[in-house]
Amino acid sequence: MARKRKPIVAVVGRPNVGKSTLFNALAGEMISIVKDTPGITRDRIYADIAWLDKNFTLIDTGGIEPDSGDIILSQMREQAQIAIDTADVILFMVDVKQGLVDADSKVADMLRRSHKPVVLVVNKVDSFQKYMADVYEFYNLGIGDPWPISAANRMGIGDMLDEVVRHFPEDAEMEEEDDRPKIAIVGKPNVGKSSIINRLIGENRVIVSNIAGTTRDAVDTE
Repeated sequence: MARKRKPIVAVVGRPNVGKSTLFNALAGEMISIVKDTPGITRDRIYADIAWLDKNFTLIDTGGIEPDSGDIILSQMREQAQIAIDTADVILFMVDVKQGLVDADSKVADMLRRSHKPVVLVVNKVDSFQKYMADVYEFYNLGIGDPWPISAANRMGIGDMLDEVVRHFPEDAEMEEEDDRPKIAIVGKPNVGKSSIINRLIGENRVIVSNIAGTTRDAVDTE
């Protein structure tokens, strides 16, 4: 009998709302590059996460710019869409300090079309007492209850994870330990590393452009 895969959770949202900070907090190590600059994460980044008795795969994605025609930003949007299509649960992150912006509503519309469970996470709530009135503004997205957290300070993450795992398929099972060999592809910028990965696996797994340094994070794929 074929073994069932672990549930998949995708973290999506606009650039610079704290997706990679949360991803690293849950992974317990600095896997995804974090910097206070929009657009640092571009490709899909994966990590295996355990919460209580649940195990799942977490995907970090580049920020979604709904209306951008920029080649890199549009490819980031495509990579995020692939993550959304793959996910069992979508973790939609917004920023309490930036407030509700038009791009959040457009991302919410994109997620509604997926017909997947969406957990709305309001990040950067460093003080629940100070920011809760601002958190309630995100009810206007019409996508469910907002869950306040501070990824940087590890606040509210347990309650958020309880809500995430509540949406997992009942028949999801833990995969056996992966003993396949791991191969790294390295080299100077712009020599074609991403192109050969995409050719080997037969899909656009890694963003490719003639701009040196397009790939910034280490990208794992089967």
